[in-house]
Amino acid sequence: MADHGTADRRLRLGIAGLGRGFMAMRATLSRHPRVVLAGAADPREEARRRFAADCGAPAHATVEELCADPTLDAVYVATPHQFHAAHVALAAAAGKHILVEKPMALTLEEAGAMIAAADAAGVHLIVGHTHGFDAPILRARDLIAGGEYGAVRMITAMDYTDFLYRPRRPEELATERGGGVMFNQAPHQVDVVRLLGGGLVRSVRAVTGAWDQARPTEGAYSALLTFENGAVATLTYSGYAHFDSDEFCGWVGESGQPKDPERYGQARRLLGRVAGPDDEAAFKSTRIYGGADEPPGAFPDDPPFHQHFGVVVVSCDRADLRPTPRGVLVYGDADRHLDPLPPPTVPRAEVLDELCAAVLDGRPPVHGGAWGLATLEVCLAMLRSAREGREVTLSRQVAVPGNAPIFSRGRPDGVPGMAASPELGSR
Repeated sequence: MADHGTADRRLRLGIAGLGRGFMAMRATLSRHPRVVLAGAADPREEARRRFAADCGAPAHATVEELCADPTLDAVYVATPHQFHAAHVALAAAAGKHILVEKPMALTLEEAGAMIAAADAAGVHLIVGHTHGFDAPILRARDLIAGGEYGAVRMITAMDYTDFLYRPRRPEELATERGGGVMFNQAPHQVDVVRLLGGGLVRSVRAVTGAWDQARPTEGAYSALLTFENGAVATLTYSGYAHFDSDEFCGWVGESGQPKDPERYGQARRLLGRVAGPDDEAAFKSTRIYGGADEPPGAFPDDPPFHQHFGVVVVSCDRADLRPTPRGVLVYGDADRHLDPLPPPTVPRAEVLDELCAAVLDGRPPVHGGAWGLATLEVCLAMLRSAREGREVTLSRQVAVPGNAPIFSRGRPDGVPGMAASPELGSR
């Protein structure tokens, strides 16, 4: 590993996998002031060619070749879920710090092996992105930690999307291969409620829905989580492309972009163009990085609002807190007000903020390996609870690390993830 002794050092980051995960993080990776996008790996020649032209950095055909680059400090593992464990092991063995996409892995055994590999190599392992990194969620957590509103008693989280009807490869519709909403969407919601509820989930009771034989995996779930501190959280998610909960978020989309409600049904209409699984996989390949029909605006470079994952309400003793794309709405005993956040200048900056703070500044990450394993444990328990029709008790949970605030208003630490705002003076 390279020396990180200088205060102005930038993290040289390589990307393993140039698919949808990379597309979602592309603007963040290219614009974050503490990161240099220094290499990539992908088996698709067209993606490698595009990356080299866009980023002026080498693109390799294999993850092994990427990890062998001695100039890299860290690797972002954004390959398909089933390869996370092997690719994290490769990066750790090469002495690279690691950011791995959710889900961390498909089993707790794989997740444990990933943590052991990082520990043995002395490198950081951070699991993300999830919407637990969103600035309004982090701000709500700090409001809770400040104690003004009392203890968290109940969390309600709800999201309705078109997830199941976006173009998919066959394995993305097979639960045992990491497909469906339980591996792809539940980690977002679970991370959010664990962060707001303190982290230590005691038990899970869940039901799941697989209601479309043409999309044979879970497309919906509802779950009750109980925490060791007595708080409870209810989680509801549907990816069946009917109701859209962005309606409750001022028609701001998940990535912080304005959304046109008149485009209702677009996902199903696009899917209607394909004749079968092979055509659908081919169609998806045209809509990812390096493909001929990459959809414009899916992950905007300059979203005017913060990311979100549907409606979240945190009920405390003396207020309800609702993170929104514009800040945190506080419903107190005597008044209702918005604790505002300025718009982001680098979308999803919080993910790389945490990686850079760990590697360059020596600050322990919130979303480390143990945290990611605990989130995966909840997701797997939701599946098990639904299949067995019973409550499942958990044993691998960890608390939110540290007592210091995890998000600072106005970013006084100098990380310019958000624009400055005169509204953010002390109140």
